[in-house]
Amino acid sequence: MDLCSLTTVRSLLDKYGLAPRKGFGQNFLINASVPERIAACSRGYAPKDRPAGVLEIGPGVGALTQFLAREYDRVVSVEIDRGLIPLLGEALGEYENVEVVEADFMELDLPAFLEERFGDLTASGGTVSVCANLPYYITTPVIMKLVESFPPDRPLPFSSLTVMVQTEVARRLAASAGSADYGSISASLALRCRVEKLFEVGPGNFLPAPKVSSSVVGIVPHGGIREVYPDAPEDLARFSVQVGGLIEAAFGQRRKTLVNALSAKYPKEKTAAALESCGMRTDIRGERLSAADFCRLAAELAD
Repeated sequence: MDLCSLTTVRSLLDKYGLAPRKGFGQNFLINASVPERIAACSRGYAPKDRPAGVLEIGPGVGALTQFLAREYDRVVSVEIDRGLIPLLGEALGEYENVEVVEADFMELDLPAFLEERFGDLTASGGTVSVCANLPYYITTPVIMKLVESFPPDRPLPFSSLTVMVQTEVARRLAASAGSADYGSISASLALRCRVEKLFEVGPGNFLPAPKVSSSVVGIVPHGGIREVYPDAPEDLARFSVQVGGLIEAAFGQRRKTLVNALSAKYPKEKTAAALESCGMRTDIRGERLSAADFCRLAAELAD
């Protein structure tokens, strides 16, 4: 079944009395080359010599799922829309390695879910990736859940997160310190991952066509905070909270200098002294600090 054919998609939706739901941010892919490329990019991050599984968030009518099923040994797709479950059962019936789970991803106990669905695979040396065409309205919460659901003292349990998001968001995810697109999510992600923008996808590739362009990004976990800042203290969980608090405060009032933005938590003179100890100007703004800089500043303020 061609799940990227406009005729097929409309026929399936009509058969089950469905239509794309704006409330769920549903925009279904109708150009096969796009999901095929996304699936190939996702699998490209995973080791080729080991079994590999993938967690898909929001399969829609299965356009991306069918290509993931050809690339991965196991596909687990989480779908919130109950109406799509029987449709997906028909559309993906030929793929024995696909399991569709009806659930709200944001409500999942993610570590427990991964253990239940992929535990046997990872126990035998396999890997798990994440791949999704994410609804625009919930992009950041989903990505941060994937990152923050796991202890900061260990690498994330994914080979990669390959996601399609609004192009504006993609620029923020991959932004470097000091750039116009750099923000709290850029700095927060950099503590655990490296991010690269892979390719853009125009509105005409979707049903219905969104009003903005989309982009696919690859988010690849690295060794974590200690890789970013080797001098991090032993209690990484506590230190991670401290660094996260600095990032949140810095970008919550991004037009203010750090001395002023952090004044509700630290005396101005203490922040100024810590910045000087880090070799930074006392009138610097948070948007100039890299993830490593935020770690150094947190360590200085803790001292």
